[in-house]
Order: sequence, then structure tokens, then C-alpha cells
Amino acid sequence: MRNLLLAAATIAASLSFTSCTAGPHQLRRSVDDLDHKLYVKSPWLSGILWFVPAFPIMTYGSWIVDSLTTDPYCFWFKDAWDGKGTGFIHYTVEATDGRLGSLLNDSAGWFKNEK
Repeated sequence: MRNLLLAAATIAASLSFTSCTAGPHQLRRSVDDLDHKLYVKSPWLSGILWFVPAFPIMTYGSWIVDSLTTDPYCFWFKDAWDGKGTGFIHYTVEATDGRLGSLLNDSAGWFKNEK
């Protein structure tokens, strides 16, 4: 009986951890949005928080929390069965000194700064 429970727990953990790197990454992308917002307002402060290393620690910590909570939930209870992923709406930051576009956008280019 004990071996059966151990096997069931191992299989359940294996299945839940397969979604650790897939999902909307809500907390990690929120940390990225915070970094983006702060960088637009104060590049020096954002740079210091990367050097200290507050942002790397927050990014790594949020990845762990997402991997154990939001990502497995969205993957297993919503997305895996209908084949459609849960999206993430990024925080809108008004550019103050131009902006770079995501390289996934058709109009974007490497180092192409838009005013």
C-alpha cells in the first residue's frame, strides 16, 4: 500500500512539474512590468536594482512561485485540454524617450527606436 501511494505521489508530482516552464507566468511578468515601468521613469534606479540584485532575486522568486501555483493551474485546468493558452496583459507604460518594439511585432527591428 505504501509503495502504491508513493508511486501515485511521484506520478502526480511529475505531471504537475511538467508544466513548470509553461504557462502565463503572471507573477514573473508582473515583475518584468515593474522593471519596465521603473526603467522608463528612472534608468539609474532600475540599473541599481539589477546590480544590487533586487530584480534578479524577484525574478527568480516569482518564477518559483509561478511554477508552483499559477502555471500548473492554468496549464492543467484550463489550457492543456482545449489547446488554447491563457494570455497575459502587460502593464502599459507611456514612453518618455522613444521605445523599442518586441521583435515579434512586424514593425519592429533590432535597435529600431520609435518616437
